[in-house]
Amino acid sequence: MAKMGRPKIELDPAELERLCRLSCTMEEIAAYFGCSVDTIERRLKEDEELAAIVARGRAVGKISLRRKQFQILEDTNSASMAIWLGKQLLGQRDQMAHDINDRTPVNIILNNPNGD
Repeated sequence: MAKMGRPKIELDPAELERLCRLSCTMEEIAAYFGCSVDTIERRLKEDEELAAIVARGRAVGKISLRRKQFQILEDTNSASMAIWLGKQLLGQRDQMAHDINDRTPVNIILNNPNGD
């Protein structure tokens, strides 16, 4: 008895990795291969090698992007790029000091939208 159903979608590992390096979404990858997102996700669960290819492609894409960001930082000496990279990679953040013991009066003005 012949097996029924659609033929198995072949996912070219090189193309899959290339798409992942570009940070393509699962929807974009599925569209490229002409199948559903469910099919891609199922194949990644079934095939550890394909899952590793996706992980490697995404990691290489992030490395490439980070390298380009550092290149922009070095080429432009951009303070905003340095600050952004510090926040992303070093956990730095803007801090706002709030002194709840400050006795300076605060005026609160309430505007009634009805004009009353």
